[in-house]
Amino acid sequence: MPTAGDGPAPPALAGTHLAAPKRHLSPLEGRRLNGFAKGFTRPLLLGYLRRDLLVVESQVGELKRDMAAYAEAEGFTMGHIYVERPDSWLAAFEALTESIGRYDVTAVVLPSLLHYVGIGMPTDRRGWFEHATGARVLVLTP
Repeated sequence: MPTAGDGPAPPALAGTHLAAPKRHLSPLEGRRLNGFAKGFTRPLLLGYLRRDLLVVESQVGELKRDMAAYAEAEGFTMGHIYVERPDSWLAAFEALTESIGRYDVTAVVLPSLLHYVGIGMPTDRRGWFEHATGARVLVLTP
């Protein structure tokens, strides 16, 4: 007579499946990217600076880090930081204003308001820019 450990399983168990409990997993779960998705719910912040107002090239990287830290502290997701180079005058500014409309940006950060000087805007550059684009102008240093 066969014992419980001998031979194939009894016919009553052959067609049954053991179902594991199912739970919905985010595609990012388990990849250490869960916090990454949170950044998409924060408003997008773009940056703008003029290279000709800086003394050395390394200041560009420092200001970009400062802008990113500012964005994080103020509850934004830091987007692209447009750097105006003297050899391509206003190309970065035009790209910035185009991106504001394209990506529904609500704010732009500058190292200081001096970075708007010389662009040819009216005397109240900040007010003009905010009215024209619908994006607030935020400044790292007053």
